[in-house]
Amino acid sequence: MGLGLKLPTIYNVHLVAIIATLGGALFGFDISSMSAIVVTDQYLNYFNNPAGVIQGAIGSALAAGSVIGSAIAGPLSDKIGRRDSIFFACFFWLIGTSVQVACKNYGQLIAGRVLNGFTVGITSSQVPVYLAEIARAEKRGSLVIIQQLAIEFGILIMYFIGYGCASIEGTASFRTAWGIQFIPCFFLMLGLPFLPRSPRWLAKVGRDQEAIAILANIQAGGNVDDPRVIAEWEEIVTVMNAEREAGQGWRKFVKNGMWKRTMAGMTVQAWQQLAGANVIVYYLTYIAQMAGLTGNVAMVTSGIQYAVFIIFTGVMWLFIDKTGRRTLLVYGALGMAFCHFVVGGVMGAHHDNVPEGVGGNANIVISVHKGAPANTVILFSYLLIVVYALTLAPVCWIYAAEVWSLGTRATGMSMAAMSNWVFNFALGMFTPPAFINITWKVFIIFGVLCVAAAAWFWVFYPETCGKTLEEIEILFGDEGQKPWKTKKGESRLTAEIEAVKARKTVENEIEVHEHEHKNDEKV
Repeated sequence: MGLGLKLPTIYNVHLVAIIATLGGALFGFDISSMSAIVVTDQYLNYFNNPAGVIQGAIGSALAAGSVIGSAIAGPLSDKIGRRDSIFFACFFWLIGTSVQVACKNYGQLIAGRVLNGFTVGITSSQVPVYLAEIARAEKRGSLVIIQQLAIEFGILIMYFIGYGCASIEGTASFRTAWGIQFIPCFFLMLGLPFLPRSPRWLAKVGRDQEAIAILANIQAGGNVDDPRVIAEWEEIVTVMNAEREAGQGWRKFVKNGMWKRTMAGMTVQAWQQLAGANVIVYYLTYIAQMAGLTGNVAMVTSGIQYAVFIIFTGVMWLFIDKTGRRTLLVYGALGMAFCHFVVGGVMGAHHDNVPEGVGGNANIVISVHKGAPANTVILFSYLLIVVYALTLAPVCWIYAAEVWSLGTRATGMSMAAMSNWVFNFALGMFTPPAFINITWKVFIIFGVLCVAAAAWFWVFYPETCGKTLEEIEILFGDEGQKPWKTKKGESRLTAEIEAVKARKTVENEIEVHEHEHKNDEKV
C-alpha cells in the first residue's frame, strides 16, 4: 500500500470480491449493533430511555457520517485508487468504534456512529465501483451482489452477538457488542494489500501497462494477447478518449446525455431507501413488540428475519445475471408495496393505543391484537424482506455501479451513495417519531412510495444486464432505445472478440506469406 513492499496479488475475482466486500460487512455490523441493543434494559437505563428524535438521531448518525464519507469518496478514489480509498476509510472505523465502546452519554455514542458512518460512506460507494471495474460483463451482477451478501452476513452475525451480549449485566453488555466491530475491519485491512488495483482506474491515470497486465491476469490467466483482453482494452481506450474530449468539472455529469445517468444512479439509490424496507430491517424488534412478542421470542423473531434476508439474496446470487435489472426493480417495488399495505391495513384495523409505551418503551405506542392480526403483521414483514432481498436490495447497488462512464464512475457512485445516505438519514430521523405520531400510517406511506418507484423504474431505467460498462454508455445516449424497449444481454463484446480473432488470423497469414516470400527470394 505504498510502502515499497511487493506482495503477492490475488486475481481470482470471487476471492477478491469476498475480501473487498468486508467493507459491506462493516455496514452490516453497525446496523445490527443497534438493532439488538435498543430494546435491552441495559441500553434503555444507561441512556435514559431515548425516544423519538433522540433515538432517531442515534439511529441515523451512521447515515449522517455516510453522507460526508460518500461526498469525498469519489475525488479520493480518483486520486489514490479504489482499493486504497477503502483502506484509508478503515482508520475512521477504528476511531469511531473506540469512541462508541468508551462513550459516557448518547452524544458521544452519536459521535462514534458518525465516524463509523464516514467509513461506510466511502466503502459503500467504492466497493461496488471496484467490483464492477474488475468483473466480466456477464458476471458483474453476481460479483457486485456479494457486497449485499456481506452486508447481510454482517447484520446477522452482529445481531446475534448483540443478542448474546444482552445477557451480560451492566454497560459491558453493549460495550462488548460494539467492541466486536473491530474484527471485520482488521481482516479487511489485512486483505486489501493483496488485491489488484482496478485496471480501468490505472488506464484513467495513464498506467497502461499495469492496466493491461491486471486485465489479462483477471480475464485470461495472464495472457495479454487473448482476444477478450485485446477487445476489452480497445473498448476502454476508445471510451476513455471520448470522455476526455467531453470536458472536465461538473459539466461532465450533465453534458451529452450524462444527466440521464446521473439521474438514474442517484434516484435508484434514493428509491432503495424510500421503499421502506430498512424500517423493517432496523426496527423489526419494535414491530415484534407491537405484535405482542416480548423478551427472547421478540429477539429471535427479529434475528430470523436477517437469516431470511441472507437466504433469499443468496438465491438471487445464482440468477442475478440471468434476470433483467428492470424486471427485478419494477416487480420488486410492486411486491413491497403490497406487503406495506397489508401490514399497515391490519395494524390500522386491529390495534389498541398504549400511550405509556408497550413494555415501557416510549417508541411503541400501539399494540396489535393477538392471533390472526399479529401473525399477519409478522408474516408480511418477513415477506417484505424476502421480496426486498430478491430485488431492490442487491439490484439498486448493482445498477448504480453500472450506469456511470469511466470518467465519472468514482465520483458518480459517490453521488449515488450520498443520495442513499441522505434519504437513509432522513428516514432514520423520521421513523421513531413516526411510530409515535402516525403509527400504522407509516406503512401506507411507504406502500404509496413503492408504487411510485415501480412507475419510475419502468419509464426511466434502460436494461443494463449482460452489457459491458462501455456499452451502457450507448443506452443512455441519443442513439439508445427507449428504456421499456431495452432487453438484457445482446452485448457487442462477443462480436468484438470475434473481430479481434479474425484480425489476428489475417495478421498471422500475412506474416506467413511474408516469410515464404523471403524464403523464395533467398532461393
